[in-house]
Amino acid sequence: RPADGTLDLAHLERLVGERTRLVAVTAASNALGTVPPVRQVADLAHAAGALVYVDAVQYAPHRFIDVAALGADFLACSAYKFFGPHTGVLWGRGDLLADLEAYKVVPAPDTGPDKWETGTQSFESLAGVAAAVDYLASLGDGPTRRARVGAAYAVIRAHEEALAARFLEGVARLPGLRLYGLTDPGRLGERTPTFALSVEGMHPDEAARRLGEQGIYTWSGDYYAVGVMEHLGVAAGGGLLRIGFVHYNTASEVDRVLEALAGLRSG
Repeated sequence: RPADGTLDLAHLERLVGERTRLVAVTAASNALGTVPPVRQVADLAHAAGALVYVDAVQYAPHRFIDVAALGADFLACSAYKFFGPHTGVLWGRGDLLADLEAYKVVPAPDTGPDKWETGTQSFESLAGVAAAVDYLASLGDGPTRRARVGAAYAVIRAHEEALAARFLEGVARLPGLRLYGLTDPGRLGERTPTFALSVEGMHPDEAARRLGEQGIYTWSGDYYAVGVMEHLGVAAGGGLLRIGFVHYNTASEVDRVLEALAGLRSG
């Protein structure tokens, strides 16, 4: 929906039918930060006999991933989003991964998980993935690593929602800025602290450049979310400015960003 960037479930329900074989859904928008009701989407797809593929790339740094709770048949993300190396991650139901034919090199075995690899694995990178998981686990308490990771994400989410509320409150007071997506602080559970906005009279690339000169790293353009930008009607104008926060950011850094945004307008 253009108004707030949320998923129109009623429209999706009209699209899914007996001919549907696969429903792909993002767990969190990398542009607007929106967190769709993935479980409801999965239930709708499964009721029609379809499989569900979840893109959790933007979800991974902010929320604990539980494939059973999400109702996923497949889920993909990248370790670089949860503070590891650039390594792709694919989870799939065991029975599906065993039965599906893999597009693979001839010498690769016909059984998993090796049939889903393209060759010799990057063991150095995989060591980095394990280290990233251990880092996240170090932020929480519990008897097992999974329990510690879950506890860590609970703390991360609480901290990030506080940062998001602070940012939303501050942006609302700044004239000349338009924030896309959910802006209601009462709906923080439906979004991550990823924000897309426009600065009146300024190209998003220029806004990002000026913030960068102040040591504030942002992103401009479409960040590969081409469809979202087209849907919002901002693609022709260069997309939007993206500002994101994670667990290691502080309230004072949020204030610094808000002050810099105010400076863009006054300048």
